[in-house]
Amino acid sequence: MTAYRYLVSGRVQGVGYRYFTLQVAQELGVNGFVRNLADGRVEVVAEAPDDVIASFESRLREGPSFSSVSSLDRNAIDSRGDRGFHIR
Repeated sequence: MTAYRYLVSGRVQGVGYRYFTLQVAQELGVNGFVRNLADGRVEVVAEAPDDVIASFESRLREGPSFSSVSSLDRNAIDSRGDRGFHIR
């Protein structure tokens, strides 16, 4: 299992980005959470096998139709042991 913290910038608040992320995470079996940050970015913490993380990250870069992702920063983190995926 691999765990990452993503910071997503662009037009990612108010466009359904968190709900999109939740749906994708549930489809792929990713554990973790997604939340809006006060500075306009979205934080995603995700844990899954390497191949699943690669697919998940690709989808995060796309986002839902009304979003526009300008950057996606990724940092490896220690496993959190989350079960399921949640919006915070």
